[in-house]
Amino acid sequence: MSIPFESSTPRLIFCAACGSPTEERIVEGSSRPICTTCGQVVYLDPKLAVAVLIARDGRILLGKRGPGAREPGKWSFPAGFVERGERVEQAAAREAREETGLDIVVGGLIGLYSSEGETVVLAVYEATATLGEPCAGDDLTEVGWFAASDLPELAFPRDQRILDAWFSAKSVVGCRTSEVGSSDSPGAHWAHRLPTAGSG
Repeated sequence: MSIPFESSTPRLIFCAACGSPTEERIVEGSSRPICTTCGQVVYLDPKLAVAVLIARDGRILLGKRGPGAREPGKWSFPAGFVERGERVEQAAAREAREETGLDIVVGGLIGLYSSEGETVVLAVYEATATLGEPCAGDDLTEVGWFAASDLPELAFPRDQRILDAWFSAKSVVGCRTSEVGSSDSPGAHWAHRLPTAGSG
């Protein structure tokens, strides 16, 4: 499931206690929906989403966002919302399977990403998929492996920050490990895009 990542827009919210409509008022220093009948304050919580950075042979797997997604035609990591009661790591594996067809092994947390006014908080994990080739599914129209030196147009500014954080962490690990070869494999300087399901 592609994540919209749009700042919240005003919408009609009804009171959970009495069903009456609410209106925005300043409460505790922030604008919050207040019931126009009983006065109950509605506290709107952020939504948690998860993305995975999947690497293989020095290349990174990205998906091209479809017409119904924000920033259609641009590329980002496989991602989606975490279901209520679902472990975040399980959500990461599920979304990767839905969008790429790959069964992944979820690794460490790269970081949490949020911004002022944004209603979605994004948790990003590194992951590996040693078997199979990805095929675009869900809201993606295309998937492909890309070298860091040959990335397509990324959908969001945070995508580059995620890559920078991941490469920085890999660099630190490399410095602490002796006799480690370069993470750039011979095939790391080319991108191989894969067809969508049913495209032949």
